[in-house]
Amino acid sequence: MASCTHVFQISGIKIRDKKRFLVQKIQLLGGKYIGGSVYQHAITHLIIPQVLSSEKFLAACAAGKWVVTPDYVLDSVKNGSWLAEGPYEVAISTGATSSVYPVRHWREKVASGRVTGAFEGWRVLLMVQEPTRRAMFKRLLKAGRAQVYHCPPPSHASVTHVMAKPITEDSRYHNAPCYPVSHIVQHLFGSNCVDMKFNVTDDHPAETKTSGFVDVDFSKLETELRDYAIKQEGRPRLCFLEFLGYHDPYHLQSQATETDFSNVGSMIECGLFIDALDSIRGAVFPGLLPPAAYLVSLLEYAQQGSATSVFLRNFRQVMYNLLITNPPWLAPTAVKKYFTQVLQCPRCKTGLWPFLETAISYCLSSEVTCHPLPGPALPTLLHFHSDLLAFFLKLFQGELHSVTTGDFMLPGGTGGSKGSASGSLLYGTFWTVWERSTLLSKAVKQLTQLLVKAVIEDAERDEKQKLHLADTLLDLLSVLVEFWCQQHFKLNQNLVDKGLKDLAEHFAVISQDVSPVVMAEQLAVRIRSTRLKLAMVDAIFRIICCRNGFTVGDEPLSLKKMVLSYLPALGSLAQSATNASLRTRPTSHSCTSQGTGCSAQSSLVNNTSPEQENIPRGLNRVNAAGETLLHRACKRNQVETVLQILALPGTDINVKDHAGWTPLHEACNHGSIACVEALLRHRPAPVLNNQVGGVSPLQDAVLNGHMDIAKMLLEHAGSVLLQQTDRDGLTALKLVSATSQREELLRSAQVGDSALRNDTTKVLNLPLLEAGSSLLAHLIFSYRQEKGLPGHLQPSDKSYSLGYTLVRALETHSHQEVTLGWTDQQAVRLVEDAETLLELSRGSYLGQVSQAVKECKGENTMFLMEILEDLKARGKALVADL
Repeated sequence: MASCTHVFQISGIKIRDKKRFLVQKIQLLGGKYIGGSVYQHAITHLIIPQVLSSEKFLAACAAGKWVVTPDYVLDSVKNGSWLAEGPYEVAISTGATSSVYPVRHWREKVASGRVTGAFEGWRVLLMVQEPTRRAMFKRLLKAGRAQVYHCPPPSHASVTHVMAKPITEDSRYHNAPCYPVSHIVQHLFGSNCVDMKFNVTDDHPAETKTSGFVDVDFSKLETELRDYAIKQEGRPRLCFLEFLGYHDPYHLQSQATETDFSNVGSMIECGLFIDALDSIRGAVFPGLLPPAAYLVSLLEYAQQGSATSVFLRNFRQVMYNLLITNPPWLAPTAVKKYFTQVLQCPRCKTGLWPFLETAISYCLSSEVTCHPLPGPALPTLLHFHSDLLAFFLKLFQGELHSVTTGDFMLPGGTGGSKGSASGSLLYGTFWTVWERSTLLSKAVKQLTQLLVKAVIEDAERDEKQKLHLADTLLDLLSVLVEFWCQQHFKLNQNLVDKGLKDLAEHFAVISQDVSPVVMAEQLAVRIRSTRLKLAMVDAIFRIICCRNGFTVGDEPLSLKKMVLSYLPALGSLAQSATNASLRTRPTSHSCTSQGTGCSAQSSLVNNTSPEQENIPRGLNRVNAAGETLLHRACKRNQVETVLQILALPGTDINVKDHAGWTPLHEACNHGSIACVEALLRHRPAPVLNNQVGGVSPLQDAVLNGHMDIAKMLLEHAGSVLLQQTDRDGLTALKLVSATSQREELLRSAQVGDSALRNDTTKVLNLPLLEAGSSLLAHLIFSYRQEKGLPGHLQPSDKSYSLGYTLVRALETHSHQEVTLGWTDQQAVRLVEDAETLLELSRGSYLGQVSQAVKECKGENTMFLMEILEDLKARGKALVADL
């Protein structure tokens, strides 16, 4: 920015639209703008409407910068190029014909080279008690090239000025003269300062949070992003267009007023089930329901296995006609009770879910049913139960539709609303009254287990034999997830997040015997709900990572996590053994638990036989800080103990203490070179990009002067580690002061990059890579739909849009600066996503993709690369529109 001939700051213009207009014109002529209330030495010009007593104005005067009025920019635009600044230099009118130019004196001196600043040669002991004011005066003095000391100054310092506010007896220092801070203004302007009536102040508070040419109130930005996230969360995900064609059953032109069903009962008693069903088929009208007992008897006959395919087809038609003419979500409570009576096992009569579970089990040829059914599974009955499941799905889709499309009216003008969902068949089927605060009820758990079995069975059958049961169950689970989340997100978003996480972890546990390729190809691609897809696909990806010997970070899913953690994981999948797509060992529940890796430290004893030798003493003892023996051994460089622990099956190399520090963090912090080397050689390898309070293992090593460890880490992982920033936006290289050390780190990173390229140019396991690429593509696409990236935030008037403001904020501020003090984590992740998108547009994260993945010609992997290129293009478009 300093290389530009016209770099501006603005002071004293409080109206945002005026400032926005000025900055647009500056950019139109190729100039640059720096926001903020603090003076920036990189500027060449300061724009002010009149002489001010602000920090920016005084600092610009002391530094010899141009201080001009807004007309300088406006007239330059009319001219088509920058004009000479002289006529626009800020002035004070002292009479009808004379003016004073308070800045010109020091500007001309600096321009001629006679001085470097107005305070050149000053060595100031600054004794200002209030921290904010002290920082302001320090910046002002340094702008004029003064050297500023805090009290007490270094012993070698020769103080020329003591500046104090307030001046007290303690303000003296040796023989140096003591001045009030107003002496700064007197030195700059001499007698002119009397007319100027200066009382040095901070710049206007509205400028304390600026970004680009739009002043951004970061607390307001958090509120707007939170509201946007809530709006995103509350929108309907699943749309069922078929229900839009349903008619109000109480206002149809033709409907039966009464029907005599007495003959139907007689037919059933005589075993004339086909005739009874035909009589009911012709008597299904809006507002008219055949007696539930008759339908129950016909259902029982259908389950016995002797009914013809024609009877089963007609029975299904009767049930669908009932649903269309008397939808329970638009009907009085009595209709809901009617469906509850009909839709249960006619023999066991234990409720809707046991009946539904029995239908699923029969389709899976399982013996676990509410009562014995004809077996072996008869083809006609298989299709009948499959049709029943499709009917249940249609019923529940209708209830979800009624909840997500707003209010509706009940007969007689009684209003019904989304609150009516509490009495729905969905709630009554899958959640007891005591389970409604959790997504993972007993019935939902059982449904998920049956889903996994259906996926396995569908994968083993040829296309002609498939019932496509997994598709039906996935659609049903999608409806359940959307329904439950819709009821709870406004009350407690954290409860919704926990419910989805619990469901994903339960799925991870019960699917540990399923091939990840099958899960990717047979399950992930079929999920309709983006909420459910994010949870399930993320769980599957983590399962694959865990089985192949490495872990991913414990932070919530975000675009940054997918780029920095999941993309590198693809390279490891490509290098996995060819049999890695099959389950090779038992996987514990913690395989997908946030932040635990493949097993918990406490499980070491359980997974180790009693005869295991050389188990270190105190292996399972955790101290008050949450440190395991592995932590403590790494702190003390006890490499033999570290090797013993790593040799035990189930050891979690990334176990964290209560503060979040891993053993690798401790080894890097304490300079335990041998332990770092042992950890890096272990498989699964430790996670190198974990940060605690913004500190990664590499930054930990650099901050503590352990350069050998820093070089070792870079030679292991390459330059990708140099892209990580701490809370202040600083990379590891910026934490190193010596040029020679920075060069050594860069050489080590190049060695690591070269080694990684040589090791990862071939794909050893294409099926596993293709499965991982498919999952990651679905994750990115679903995340964009579900969370909404900044590109989706911009309305037609982009200058006033939330996305435009957010991107402008990130142009001059780091993600950490923007979100400092924020409490809403959804808003924080939106900022993080926007920053990641911008970094992708700059090519910063391209190194996360291994050469093997880039060069792979697999269909899924090539599609994933196209998605990444699309994200990169979106980021560039955002920047181009600024």
